[in-house]
Amino acid sequence: MRSLMPQPIVSVKDLLDSGIHFGTAASLWHPRVKPYLYGKRGNIHIVDVRQTIRGLIQAHYYLAKLAKENKTVLFVGTKRQAKEIVRENARSIGMPSVSERWIGGTLTNFDTVRASIRRLDAIESEIAKPEYVRESKKVQSRHSRERKRILRNLEGVRNMAKLPDAMVVIDPKYEIAAVNEAKRMKIPLIGLVDTDTDPDLVNLPIPGNDDGIRSIQVVLKVLTAGYAKGKSEHYQVQTAAPAAAQAEPAPAAKAS
Repeated sequence: MRSLMPQPIVSVKDLLDSGIHFGTAASLWHPRVKPYLYGKRGNIHIVDVRQTIRGLIQAHYYLAKLAKENKTVLFVGTKRQAKEIVRENARSIGMPSVSERWIGGTLTNFDTVRASIRRLDAIESEIAKPEYVRESKKVQSRHSRERKRILRNLEGVRNMAKLPDAMVVIDPKYEIAAVNEAKRMKIPLIGLVDTDTDPDLVNLPIPGNDDGIRSIQVVLKVLTAGYAKGKSEHYQVQTAAPAAAQAEPAPAAKAS
């Protein structure tokens, strides 16, 4: 008989296969990461995978809750190993991302960021006009350069109409500028935190290898699955509400 037990959010085997338990050199460790350590292998700290699972489960359900409330989550990861994975996973759930480089003021000067995006919209609107082909080569070249620059820096947040309700950060130590801006704006932070990083930089640390492509993939798979689950529940509620309203009987007419 097939088991009706729900599938686990993540398996220990998947985590170990991804190498998420391999930390950095023991000489580089941050003392506050001690509660998340299992031990050492040679000169490398080993992360306690039970702590990783605990962080992943908390983050999974937190993102599901945000999605159910139709909240926005910004995914940040600009290091070489993370950028493509961050961009694709954020896109898969329709969320914004920063994967090239963090532009100072992305959160703390959000109005300026939106102004740049409006400029991008205006340029693309001009380019789309049939008569644009009659513009001078100089103007077309200037528009092309400006469009490429804005897209390179802000494409991932182009549709982010307001400040995010939470942020997922791969390697908060590397993304310290983004972390500091989020803290100033009181935006909750979820972070994949290696053994050389202060876990207190984020509100919800997920201890693990933040340099490995496979470990980043497995973490983001769990987080985006949580968001997708919550989003599905949000749509179900939205769909059910009008149907319930239509099913309600009309109020009886008052007797004259």
